[in-house]
Amino acid sequence: MLTSSLLGGLRAARSSVVITRNLAAAQKTTDPIQQLFLDKIREYKQKSAGGKLVDSSPAIQKEMQTELEKLAKQYGGGSGVDMSAFPTFKFEEPKLDPINEADQVKAK
Repeated sequence: MLTSSLLGGLRAARSSVVITRNLAAAQKTTDPIQQLFLDKIREYKQKSAGGKLVDSSPAIQKEMQTELEKLAKQYGGGSGVDMSAFPTFKFEEPKLDPINEADQVKAK
């Protein structure tokens, strides 16, 4: 029983070493297709730094604004409300009536 659990532990340790080695090898890109893919991802990251649409034309910008206005009308966003932002929630503690122990003692 002890030897089987010991062998299982050794197998797990050996597989983790293999996985670690494979991950380290995967980080080095020798394939030109992989390198092009990584270059495009880095280029996209630089272009999208402002949070705006990447390589969008004025027609696409206008269409997006129209759709945001439709959403604002449909879901109650008024003027000045950013419908593309995640909503913020504010939960207030409910007002509870204090328990007056003196009144309870008198009632008994």
